Amino acid sequence: MLKNKIYKKALKGIVGVLFISVSWQAQALTCPQLEDVQLPPKCNSTDLESCNVAVQNIIPAAACAIFEVSPAANDATLVLRFTTLITNSWFDATAPYHPTAKGVYSDIARMAEPTDNSELNIALSYASHKVLSGLFPHLVSEWDNLLLELGLDPDNFSEDTTTPIGIGNYAGRKVLEGRVNDGMNQLGNEGNQLYHRLPYADYTNFKPANTAYKLRFPSKWQPAVLMERPGVYRVQQFVTPQIALTTPYSYESPDEFTSPVPLKSKIWNYPSYVAQVNDVLTTSANLTDEQKMKAELFDMKIFSLGFAAVFASEAQGLSLMDFIHYDFLTNMAAFDTAIAIWKEKRRHNSVRPFSAVRYIYKDEPVTAWGGVGKGTVNDLPASQWTSYLPVADHPEYPSASASFCAAHAETSRLFLPQGDTLGYTVPAFAGSSQIEPGITPQTDLSLHFPTWTSFEEDCGNSRVWGGVHFEPSVPAGQAIGHQVANRAYQFYLSKVAGE
Repeated sequence: MLKNKIYKKALKGIVGVLFISVSWQAQALTCPQLEDVQLPPKCNSTDLESCNVAVQNIIPAAACAIFEVSPAANDATLVLRFTTLITNSWFDATAPYHPTAKGVYSDIARMAEPTDNSELNIALSYASHKVLSGLFPHLVSEWDNLLLELGLDPDNFSEDTTTPIGIGNYAGRKVLEGRVNDGMNQLGNEGNQLYHRLPYADYTNFKPANTAYKLRFPSKWQPAVLMERPGVYRVQQFVTPQIALTTPYSYESPDEFTSPVPLKSKIWNYPSYVAQVNDVLTTSANLTDEQKMKAELFDMKIFSLGFAAVFASEAQGLSLMDFIHYDFLTNMAAFDTAIAIWKEKRRHNSVRPFSAVRYIYKDEPVTAWGGVGKGTVNDLPASQWTSYLPVADHPEYPSASASFCAAHAETSRLFLPQGDTLGYTVPAFAGSSQIEPGITPQTDLSLHFPTWTSFEEDCGNSRVWGGVHFEPSVPAGQAIGHQVANRAYQFYLSKVAGE
């Protein structure tokens, strides 16, 4: 049960049912994933006029909460929902301070244009507190501390929209109310689920064509069996298939976006099916340390997409207001892309490489990556072949990661003053691999992305290098990402214009 203090706060000022549906224990938030990341110093009560609370305080804390829900931060639909609602709250909370903008879920009277960042930081901090408390109610004490560190009162629930505190509280609440029943099943109440609610559970009754133990339909997705810990295994479920029914921000229906049929994944197209499997094995056998580290980087959406955006905004000198607009735009575009991609994943329901490799070659020996520390081996039974990256819990086609990176890159090119220029470098120190710790890379590497184009290309290719996608899945995902990004940018422009 929630502690009394958290329970009382859960019912005060926010949509109370959000909190009743969650039974996590209240606990302190730890974040080992960020231990080696160079983060900027936190803002405090004395520098609100000049700092960026969104980057310096809220993003690290929210990232820790996301890592708790998804330790590898690779359950992309959930990660994108969290980041989009948080950045949406920033946009709505600061819209009254912009000359023309109007919030997505609130229409607050125009305030005088601020002379520094103080009012913006206060408004976005209270909006964040509201949304984070709704998304992660078991961590309300952490969100209280975010405000206390800034000299702000977490028990101030005023919605007086002539003050930055009231604006933040009101904007945050309206974002929560606007998205809580949007089809994602945040409360676990979809499908007339009155009791024992399971937040974000599938209510569409999706059933895979294959079981984890028998591939009856070689063109269709097969759930994998994953080890949670030694001796404890679980069968994959399609993660949040209902996002295909979720309300997008920037377009009417995901049916507007389609991808070509993945003909090479059709078993009746047997020569192409086998050739595609052979391509996977060839890539697996020839993995370089750089490819492995890029595959790991792009598998962690916060470290790749999220931190690249923060880097670009600082490198190009964005103001706090511009950063808020940019971060909301990129997250919203990727979230809307996910809705369209998941619709297509359901439609094609396409086989993953691990199933196809095992289906074609069974127990025959193949040449491929042999596992942690094994390098390339030539006597690996195909029935034991495994991709370098953990296989994702949804059908293969189109590539979701490729689509998100494409949407992110396209919105960055449209928004940022330097267009395609990025210049982002991520160090990959010797032995820092999460999959092959202490082994890969053998020497220090620098993963450099001079442009957003190179960023999205490497992101898409990394899914092939990692063995979790066939090559045609990448351009199919990128095409939808580009299309949705342009729609998202038009939506953003309409909100900035006050429409």
